[in-house]
Amino acid sequence: MEQKNPFSNRRLVISGVAIAIIAIYIIRLLSLQLLSDDYKRNADSNAFRRDVLYPSRGLIFDRNGELLVFNEPSYNIMVTMNEQIGIDTLDFCKTIGITPEFYTRRCADIKDRSKNPGYSRFTPQVFMTQIPPEEFSLFREKLFRFRGFSIEKRAARHYSSGIAAHILGDVGEVNPDDIKEDDYYHSGDYIGKLGVERSYEKQLRGEKGLRILLRDVHGRIKGHYADGEYDRDPVPGKNLTLSIDAHLQELAERLLEGKLGAIVAIEPTTGQILCMASSPTYDPRVLVGRERSNAHKALSKDPMKPLLNRAIMGMYPPGSTFKITQALLGLQEGIITPETSFPCSRGFNYKGMHLGCHGHGSPIPLVPAIGTSCNAYFCWNLYRMLSDRQHYKSQAEAMTRWKDHLVSMGYGYRLGVDLPGEKRGMIPNADYYTKHLHEWGPLSVISISIGQGEVTATPLQICNLAATVANRGYYYIPHVVKNIQGSSLDTLYTRKHYTMVDKKWYDVAVQGMRRAVTGGTCRGANIPGYEVCGKTGTAQNRGHDHSAFMGFAPMEQPKIAVAVYVENGGFGATFGVPIGKLIMEQYLNGKLSGGSEAQARSLQSRHINYGGYER
Repeated sequence: MEQKNPFSNRRLVISGVAIAIIAIYIIRLLSLQLLSDDYKRNADSNAFRRDVLYPSRGLIFDRNGELLVFNEPSYNIMVTMNEQIGIDTLDFCKTIGITPEFYTRRCADIKDRSKNPGYSRFTPQVFMTQIPPEEFSLFREKLFRFRGFSIEKRAARHYSSGIAAHILGDVGEVNPDDIKEDDYYHSGDYIGKLGVERSYEKQLRGEKGLRILLRDVHGRIKGHYADGEYDRDPVPGKNLTLSIDAHLQELAERLLEGKLGAIVAIEPTTGQILCMASSPTYDPRVLVGRERSNAHKALSKDPMKPLLNRAIMGMYPPGSTFKITQALLGLQEGIITPETSFPCSRGFNYKGMHLGCHGHGSPIPLVPAIGTSCNAYFCWNLYRMLSDRQHYKSQAEAMTRWKDHLVSMGYGYRLGVDLPGEKRGMIPNADYYTKHLHEWGPLSVISISIGQGEVTATPLQICNLAATVANRGYYYIPHVVKNIQGSSLDTLYTRKHYTMVDKKWYDVAVQGMRRAVTGGTCRGANIPGYEVCGKTGTAQNRGHDHSAFMGFAPMEQPKIAVAVYVENGGFGATFGVPIGKLIMEQYLNGKLSGGSEAQARSLQSRHINYGGYER
């Protein structure tokens, strides 16, 4: 019998391992050469230089063609790490005004793929951004000394004045999340951060161009590759025309100086926002240039929160401005008629529940109740509705119907304004009270009938209510962009949204708001030559009450609806009414009369102290 060679199995194993290793190398080589373009890109990088050509960002104008935002030249210093050889780093740092430590740290950050996902040592990377022209000229003179460094011409955003910061927003450098979400962006690119700069980023940014240059073995540029056949020009961003009136916006911000609060004005027939002021505000010009990060950090640490756009983010008790919604839904549901009267003995008094009210005639029907802002009237209205078992099977069904009406009027959810950060406010429903109160009834929630309790709204929602009443039952979603160059506005902003209330009942609400101006709580809103309609709001607060007002003018064919909200401003007539009157007068007449200008200066000088912070 033939003896088996003891080394034969070992030879087979060794041969198999060798074959496997060779196969792995072959597969890897095929992968690198046929499936991956890494080597091709590295080889191309020695022969070609791809220069990205950045488009000019779209300009922004106000509704009258006044330029609000434009571009000015700026420069980025770029570095190609593979070519950065033998430079005098001390001379470089001195030329551009940085420390050697910054230079070392910046180079490390550029190479760190977690911070710079698109890093390649063969392509230009951003070293420093937004070098102003005066600093750039000195660097350009010495550029030949700094091998691997180059200049990229960009444009920096500039703002023609210090107004409308919350509307306009600002532009800053992209972060890693921006790059992951949209492959348009690469490290060093700019993106809108806030305001319309953010919400209309894709329209404003334009399209990048490309220039491919041919290099020799020494890296010298020899001309355009293929005579420029593959080059493409950048496409400028589209210009925006805002619905904002710059002069009205400036007045609104003046009137809010030294106060916390917001002013919103809307053109009822279009939903275009005529002004939107939030206080405190800031100058948008401070968020431009290399100091943007430090300026933003300082603003974010300010205890008065100037970065907060209170017009769309502030959720306040609407106070007595809310009574208009209660009148309308009560009429539509048949709970009351215009002739229905309720008693008011200095407030609502029933089964131990008391909500105070100021002195006026009693009992009174609906129109005078709106004019005098009677608390008791609207408390009885809600009490009747939640107790009604002829129209509603249960208290929960009545509460659901109540909320449905308010949602149709634009409360409880975001309206959809074309600005980032809008809040929805709060309109409670039956489930909310069951969860939080367990057992509840009309008297448990009666304060919501006068815009207190759990109800909150943004100043934008309050202004939208005024616009809806002015239109007698419908509104357009409020928006700040009137026109996009070469494009039509989204149909979202051109479609009417009807409420659940018939037009005839809005006519009654208009009568009540007119009565408030002619002989009620809004007498200070009168403007000679115009029939103004208004409604005050004094919203209770832990400290001083908030001062609120909403109104529109003229009564027929209205041109402007306005809402004013001043935190801790006291009665609605203290700040809300006079500020609202001035806003309407400025827009309707194009200027303020001499007496109104004096009133504006007086209101501007009246600051409110907020716990030691006076603004």
